[in-house]
Amino acid sequence: MTIKLYDTLSKSMREFEPIEKEKIKLYHCGPTVYWTQHIGNLRGMFCADLAVRTFKYLGYAVTHVRNYTDVGHLTSDGDEGEDKMEKGVRREGTSPEEIAKKYIAIFEQDTKELNLLEPTVKPRVTQHINAIIKMVQTLIEKKYAYTTDLAIYFEVSKVKNYTKLSGQIMEENIQGAGKSEISDPQKKHSSDFALWFFKAGKHQHALQFWSSPFTSKLVENGNGFPGWHIECSVMSKTYLGNTLDIHMGGIEHIPVHHTNEIAQSESANGVTFANYWLHNEHLLVDNKKMAKSEGTSYSLQELKEKGFHPLSLRYLFLTAHYQSKLNFTWKSLEANQTTLNKIYTFLKSCKNNNGKIIADYETRFKEALENNLDSPKALAITWEMIKSKNFNTEDKKATLLKFDEVFGFELNNISPEENIPQEISNLVNRRNKARENKNWDLSDKLRTEIEMKGFTVKDTSKETRLRKK
Repeated sequence: MTIKLYDTLSKSMREFEPIEKEKIKLYHCGPTVYWTQHIGNLRGMFCADLAVRTFKYLGYAVTHVRNYTDVGHLTSDGDEGEDKMEKGVRREGTSPEEIAKKYIAIFEQDTKELNLLEPTVKPRVTQHINAIIKMVQTLIEKKYAYTTDLAIYFEVSKVKNYTKLSGQIMEENIQGAGKSEISDPQKKHSSDFALWFFKAGKHQHALQFWSSPFTSKLVENGNGFPGWHIECSVMSKTYLGNTLDIHMGGIEHIPVHHTNEIAQSESANGVTFANYWLHNEHLLVDNKKMAKSEGTSYSLQELKEKGFHPLSLRYLFLTAHYQSKLNFTWKSLEANQTTLNKIYTFLKSCKNNNGKIIADYETRFKEALENNLDSPKALAITWEMIKSKNFNTEDKKATLLKFDEVFGFELNNISPEENIPQEISNLVNRRNKARENKNWDLSDKLRTEIEMKGFTVKDTSKETRLRKK
């Protein structure tokens, strides 16, 4: 078995070699929990899920860490703009803690409905302030950081090949969304980034802050909050050690966030930060960037309200390679929901579970995944198998259920169809409409009527299932 991955750092396909045999330490940048995540954000979460499922399918034990940023992430990836958590507080008139609690709950419901595997650890920044302070102290002691009246900064000029991940020329390195005015006149270089913001200057009224051993002319008690980049370096180190096998995230993180993670982690720890860097491309809407201003920053809830099942979005995600842009349209989502339903229909036609996995197709399926997580090819191989006339239905079912360890379509929940009388089917259809309209009294009455006629009723996220008593 040879797994090849495209590594952003080396800009090449590389054979994967884990630090420890048959084990993988994977870190993935999670959401800033100040707002409902749109489906573009969810695609990034799916890409990490695809990697985790693939490695598990191939026999690896995966420790997967995905964080929650619940403090200190400013509007840009650099050090400019307003704090996103405080933006949420102003919008909803509550506290940062309540904002985080609310949007973590929404996010976790979305990931559950997309059938994303639970990470091994889901750390929050607010739980790691002491460890963050410790790493900042280390960087100061090693002379990679300096203090101004407003913040503690990492000095990028001290790092050899600072832009090795992005490949940018140092003088052209972007700060956040672009060249911006330096708000701290004591900052040595525009690309120096904050490790710790003091509760001073534009942050003097910060809602989230902690005491620290750091001091400045304006803040003697060290009150402040961490910069965004240091948070991920600390949380990954806490749960995965100084060197990771794989670090994942969106391509937008390459020039600033991930570049800064590498700089501070390797400076503090003295070893390579991550051996492989995997970055997913963006989800477009009608071939344009998703934008709230244009009403195209769709949430999963909006898809559900239009009658789409969340797993149809998962199918759509699988149709494009994680390194490729993927264009979302309502028509494409509808087509993928129809295709997914064809798989469910096929499984319902399979009457028993006595089949065997088809070796040739599993070999080809594995080879597709081993080639940089090629999910579109894996899907094509699956459909080739389903349509093949060379194998019986039971063997196809067994193989499909095995493949679903990666696809995540919850195919184990699909039961064979039974001969249901038309009278019962009509009652089920009436009950489904009642449930859609949230007419729970009618729904309960129809359920009782169905059960009195000799059938048990089980409601799932996709359908109502019947079995004869």
